[in-house]
Amino acid sequence: MLRIAVPNKGSLSEPASAMLHEAGYKQRKDRRELVLVDSDNEVEFFFLRPRDIAVYVGSGKLDIGITGRDLLLDSGAAAEEILQLGFAASTFRYATRPGTAGGVGDFGGMTIATSFPGLVAKHLADNGVDASVVRLDGAVETAIQLGVAEIIADVVETGTTLRNAGLEIIGEPILESEAVVIRRTGAPADDPKVRQFLRRMQGVLVARRYVMMDYDIRAEKVEQAVALTPGLESPTISPLHHEGWVAVRSMVPARDAQRIMDDLYDLGARAILTTGIHACRL
Repeated sequence: MLRIAVPNKGSLSEPASAMLHEAGYKQRKDRRELVLVDSDNEVEFFFLRPRDIAVYVGSGKLDIGITGRDLLLDSGAAAEEILQLGFAASTFRYATRPGTAGGVGDFGGMTIATSFPGLVAKHLADNGVDASVVRLDGAVETAIQLGVAEIIADVVETGTTLRNAGLEIIGEPILESEAVVIRRTGAPADDPKVRQFLRRMQGVLVARRYVMMDYDIRAEKVEQAVALTPGLESPTISPLHHEGWVAVRSMVPARDAQRIMDDLYDLGARAILTTGIHACRL
């Protein structure tokens, strides 16, 4: 069986389970379950703390896992990213009181508080900066107010929390993070069970980004219509009973669907329909 680590709580947990469900895998009904066997798909899921997943996968005890890129890099585990999942996006940045520093090059001799000491220590070393790193779990904004550190490094979404604490973002982002699938560094790349899992997850990603569009158009306008809806390879075109008309079917990006429908209508297309895609293999 393929042994997969899944986040048991936090911002990664529910989106990861939802994606696995869309990919056809059984998921737990009770949040207290720590292990779930999906016999039909020959998969065993282990629900673990997101911060621990890279360690388990890197040790080889589990085959693959879903975690955050930030947690993977912070762990220092012998694991690598093999697929981006498109959710739980975040930006990791430095912040401090106005006037304290202009960028990472000014951090020498200062103390930096963070929940990701491994990630921050590596970033400082990569920039040739000699500074102290203090690990704090949870919110780190108060570290400066209480004199624990001059700088903090944390996940930033809108920056509102930092501004409310009298802090400002400084320097370039340390890291752009999101949910990723990971495996042990050096693990065989041709494992058929892993390849099947990745195909399913990639199928969900595509199904979420695209819709199927059907429409009728006069035959002489087909080339113009197809330019608007080229599809992934090429659209399907079928003659209609009404002479001079054809039916076209094509996958289009969901975010552009309304604009494309407007353009097709202006071109003379009618009976324009879109339907969701629940699963696919490309």
